[in-house]
Amino acid sequence: MSVHTPVAKLPHITHINISDGGVPKLPISQIQITPDGLMGDRQRNLKYHGGPDRAVCLWSADIIQTLQTEGHPIAPGSAGENITIAGLPWEQISLNSQLQLGDTVRLLITDYAPPCRTIGKFFSDRRYSRISHKHHSGISRLYARVLAPGTVSVGNRVQIG
Repeated sequence: MSVHTPVAKLPHITHINISDGGVPKLPISQIQITPDGLMGDRQRNLKYHGGPDRAVCLWSADIIQTLQTEGHPIAPGSAGENITIAGLPWEQISLNSQLQLGDTVRLLITDYAPPCRTIGKFFSDRRYSRISHKHHSGISRLYARVLAPGTVSVGNRVQIG
């Protein structure tokens, strides 16, 4: 009898999240991404969110799972990310990295998304700084500029480079 080792699933989109402003952003299965961001998504505070260099907010499903294991009541979309991705080595993604989502969408990582008190309720101790790049590098949400627009769906493959 042989032991079968499962092959790790390739990096892919697990959730696409939008809202009319605020959090949590709610899941949908497919979205058109333009240079302005996700169609139908809105941010309440344009001083800190949105615009061409913050058109898309990305985060790791694997980090969310780790936070849940630590006891935090967080879920995909809770922290305001638009695209939740599983299977990427998040700590290896840095400013100016490029990500390919599906066949058409290409993004340029422009900044680390600083957390704010709005998402405090999704942390058991309300310490949202748990996902701050300044305090815990490699687990922050990321902002991106859209280099090539298009449509993405849950399950689409994601590649670095």
